[in-house]
Amino acid sequence: MRRLPIYFLIDVSESMVGEPIEQVQNGIATIIKELRTDPYALETVYISIIVFAGKAKEIVHLTELYNFYPPKIPIGGGTSIGTALNFLMDNLDRSIKKTTLDEKGDWKPIIFLFTDGNPTDRYEYSFDRWNNKYRNSTNLVAVTLGQGTDTNILKRITDNVLQLKNTDSESFKAFFKWITASIKTSSISVSEMHTDDLKLAPIDEDFLNKIEQEMNQQIIDDNYAVMLGKCQNTHRPYLMKYRSNKGSGSYSEYNINKSYNLVGAYPIDETYFELSDIYQTGQTVNTAELTGFPTCPCCGNQYGFSVCKCRNIMCVGNEEMSKCPWCNSEAQFGFAEGDSDIGRTRG
Repeated sequence: MRRLPIYFLIDVSESMVGEPIEQVQNGIATIIKELRTDPYALETVYISIIVFAGKAKEIVHLTELYNFYPPKIPIGGGTSIGTALNFLMDNLDRSIKKTTLDEKGDWKPIIFLFTDGNPTDRYEYSFDRWNNKYRNSTNLVAVTLGQGTDTNILKRITDNVLQLKNTDSESFKAFFKWITASIKTSSISVSEMHTDDLKLAPIDEDFLNKIEQEMNQQIIDDNYAVMLGKCQNTHRPYLMKYRSNKGSGSYSEYNINKSYNLVGAYPIDETYFELSDIYQTGQTVNTAELTGFPTCPCCGNQYGFSVCKCRNIMCVGNEEMSKCPWCNSEAQFGFAEGDSDIGRTRG
């Protein structure tokens, strides 16, 4: 019999003490009681509970549903999500049966991660390990209990990030009913349709939000404003780097506060595009915020900060007609009054 492993990865840091941890404990008991009435779940579902604070601990090993008894959930200090994820990955390596030539392995595990805070450890290595090896072979659902968590951090390890709007008893009850329905739907899916694609129950937005990460929510290093340009003559890319002056300085002549001062312009090569996750971020900086405009670092053209109609940056010299190295259109450039928004990189 192929198992459908369900993991609960639960934040038990000090901020969970009191009603939140009681609600989680009662919610787990409710889930088990309801699932035991479902024949598909009884046939396939195995449950494990891992708790984490500064350290992580498995308090229930992967156990078939009819033998599972909800444990008492402890409290610890810290919110080490990286440590928890490492512990989970090691556990998956030991506990999940893999498909072989002779038999089918377990269905893709479903992990429900509950947390009410932000990481207090260095989690980057764990996140990289997860994304490289485990993300595609599991279904991770991260749930923030209340609004005190930076959901962008959790979006780095799963597309399924949910936010429980309130932490009152009615919201928790509705939330755990939703989890129960999702597990039931998934157990039917593996039993009848023989697919382990994640089948979550419909989300009721009265108590639960799904967090969507828009392009304009990309993380930007605001200590610098960096723009990408391309040389008209060599077609080589270059970067123009501006350093934030934290609002100091001004052009008294125009009475405009300047936010960024030019550091320099630097030629780069095509490996920039290979090493960049997203170089067009959807975010902009206004030219009124910039002090200083460079010459082209590749060919020496006088104007390294000219903007084509395709909205990309290029260099321009004394030629009568200039050809954009981005879109190949030709145009005659001149000076424009006022300011404009220019696309920026992540920095």
